[in-house]
Order: sequence, then structure tokens, then C-alpha cells
Amino acid sequence: FTLKSCISLRKSFERESMRGHGSRTLIIAALVLLFFSDTSSSHPHVFIQNSLRIVFDQEGLVGVQVNWVFDEFFSSMIADEFDCNRNNTLEKSEIDAVKKGAFANLAKFDYFSFIKICGKPFKVAYIRDFTAALEGGKLIYEFMIPCHVTAGTAFKEIIISQYDPTYYSRVVFAKDKPVTLEGAADFEVNWRISKNLKEAYYYGQVHPVEAIVRFKRRYE
Repeated sequence: FTLKSCISLRKSFERESMRGHGSRTLIIAALVLLFFSDTSSSHPHVFIQNSLRIVFDQEGLVGVQVNWVFDEFFSSMIADEFDCNRNNTLEKSEIDAVKKGAFANLAKFDYFSFIKICGKPFKVAYIRDFTAALEGGKLIYEFMIPCHVTAGTAFKEIIISQYDPTYYSRVVFAKDKPVTLEGAADFEVNWRISKNLKEAYYYGQVHPVEAIVRFKRRYE
């Protein structure tokens, strides 16, 4: 924590303690602050399972649809804070609140999404179509990363890795269907998951795991 964060959190705790439920709010505030702050603590405390849907149109790649499934503990904290009517469903107003309070700040970290197109970095400046849900006790985020790459007769390659540079959160690919394709009938596409041993983050201690997708136009 920074000093400013500690003071803010302490004031929140004191206010909520007077109402009789300070410890619960303190835990929620601490988790959200740590997960979405600029100065996260070391080693992972939040666990995210990610899967990617590679989306094509008639011209080529149009973007990457991201699905995140959070661990049960963090999911329960977010549900406790944002599922205001306690119906185990996130409604439109609650999703908007989740986006503002527990997602938007990830723009500072490129939404934990790092992309290269034919070897060149592609900055994830914005996302669209964010939504959130509670399913089976798990918090789920979905959002689209627009990324337009026209297909040609030769293979083009896009590399996607998702990770928290501070390593407060650990993002791992789903074991079942980590990558799926949409609208790819007109293209020859192959993909694989691989650890990049040439790059590292978090003081050089952790190597990113990447989805490497190659595609070209299919000709009969």
C-alpha cells in the first residue's frame, strides 16, 4: 500500500465499524484496492482462468473475445460488494458498477493483455462489450479486444499473452478449449499454446504463456 491508500482504507474501516460491519468491508476494500491498484503486493492472490475466442470476418481477423473465470474467494468478495439485491445475478446496473469499480482501472495495465502482430507489439488501448456474470459461485468477465488484421495468401501471426505485470493476479489458460475460432471458414488457421522463455515479467521471474495463432486466406 501507499500511505495515501492506507489512510483511505483506515477511514473506510472506521466508518463501517461504526455501522457494525467493518471487517467485511475492510476485506472487500483491501482486495479490490490491491487487485486494481497501481502498487500490488508480490506473488499471486487472485487467480484467473482465461480462454480466447479468435474472431474473423470476411477480411480477416477482427478481434479477440476474452473470457475470464475468477477463483471462488475473489468471486465471493466481488459478489458481496456488487450483487446489491443478493439474487446471485449481476443485472445491468450492477454490471456497470463492476466495470467502473473492479475492471476499468485495468486499462493502466493494458487489460492484462499483451499482443504482437507479425512480431510487432500491438497496444491494447481499449476494449468493448464488457460484461460480467456470476455462475456456479464464480465471477466471469467477458470483453472484446478489437484487433484488425487483413488476411493474405501468406500466413500472418498474432501472439496473445495475458498476465498481471505485478503478479498479484495469476492468469492461466483454461485446460479445456483455451482457444476457439469464430467465423474462420474462409481461412486456414492453426494455433498453439507455448511458454515464451525469451521474455519475462515480475523482475524477470515469470515467463509469459502465449497463444500463437497463424492464419491465411484459404483458396480452393
